[in-house]
Amino acid sequence: MSSPVWHPFTQHALTPDFPLVSRGEGVWLETDKGRLLDAISSWWVITHGHRHPKIVAAIKAQADQLDQVIFANLTHQPAEDVARELIAIAPLGLSHVFYSDSGSTAVEVALKMALGFWKNGGKPRTKIIALEHAYHGDTVGTMSPGARGVFTDAYAPFLFDVVRLPFPAAGREQETLDMLKVAAKDAAALIVEPLILGSGGMLIYSPEVLRALAVICRRNGTLLIADEVMTGFGRTGTLFACKQAGVAPDIMCLSKGLTGGSLPLAVTLCTPEIFQAHYSQDRSRTFFHSSSFTANPIACAAARANLEIWQDEPVLERIAGLADMQEERLARFRADSRFTNVRRLGTIAALELTVPDPGYLSGIGPRLMAFFLERGVLLRPLGNTIYVMPPYGVTAAELDLVYDAIAAAGQKFGIK
Repeated sequence: MSSPVWHPFTQHALTPDFPLVSRGEGVWLETDKGRLLDAISSWWVITHGHRHPKIVAAIKAQADQLDQVIFANLTHQPAEDVARELIAIAPLGLSHVFYSDSGSTAVEVALKMALGFWKNGGKPRTKIIALEHAYHGDTVGTMSPGARGVFTDAYAPFLFDVVRLPFPAAGREQETLDMLKVAAKDAAALIVEPLILGSGGMLIYSPEVLRALAVICRRNGTLLIADEVMTGFGRTGTLFACKQAGVAPDIMCLSKGLTGGSLPLAVTLCTPEIFQAHYSQDRSRTFFHSSSFTANPIACAAARANLEIWQDEPVLERIAGLADMQEERLARFRADSRFTNVRRLGTIAALELTVPDPGYLSGIGPRLMAFFLERGVLLRPLGNTIYVMPPYGVTAAELDLVYDAIAAAGQKFGIK
């Protein structure tokens, strides 16, 4: 009997069977087909490893106290605690925290905050600027600043236009900055994934470029939205990617690692000016956004436990160690013609398998994933782009299993 479940980003005609996962522990998943090493942190969310004891204990304790409550005109302690702790560690100037449920909704909130800021200030701006190849989510609002193409073609009639800057690849940085200087004069906001574009192909750009983008925005009064949904909580080597550029955005979006990957939760942080633009005796200036599960207490308890782990355990040391291990294991691929564009940022490693049809829809993508699953490794390539983004507790021996699988894939599928 076939399953009635419709899976995300999955072509069921090409994937007739799915391993049934029953348990997670550290970097490992137990399935009905054997163990899998989770080398992509279950879509980039698991930071400290599956079922970290402190997070599991916090979830259990909170479930015994309060499971869910409407968050409009009521509050609860886990949400208050997490908001204050996030402000304490966030880039300077971010002073208010709006809760939502996922990375997409965090970005939706950010875009609405930006538009509301300008409308309520009496000088409306509506233009949004985004980077080429960007990805910011799958809701209608977040698809609009995302790259147009296979992800969005079917939904094009619903999407709003944005100004698209060329990706600031090496040698093209000035082209990007020059275009922003023109576009920013009357723009509401620039939205970026700081330092690395995730679903756009793990494309890396420099902190210097991010800093220059921020300076241009500041000079023109354009709000800077940092989509740190993937980059936040250590993935790029620092707690937040913006830190490497010394940038304090006007709005910052967080999700994936916020609860250590255990439960869905997201936040959008903003400056006092953006909050004050919505603060009024006039109810029409209310920020009109919510969901039924805004600031779910159990999810907030998980986030609070995650933040305590960052304070109590040597997380940054683990991140630095993982970054070094990634760099060491990438070395053997740099001179291998079966692979190109071998790169790393913090704990994230990526490389392209040389094939005749590169790109997200490359025919090699599904074949690579099946090959890795057969070897007990969970990797989900972006077409011919293979990336490794494991939980921070992965060991050298476990990482060797991942890279041995990648080397074997190169021998089997790559072109010399």
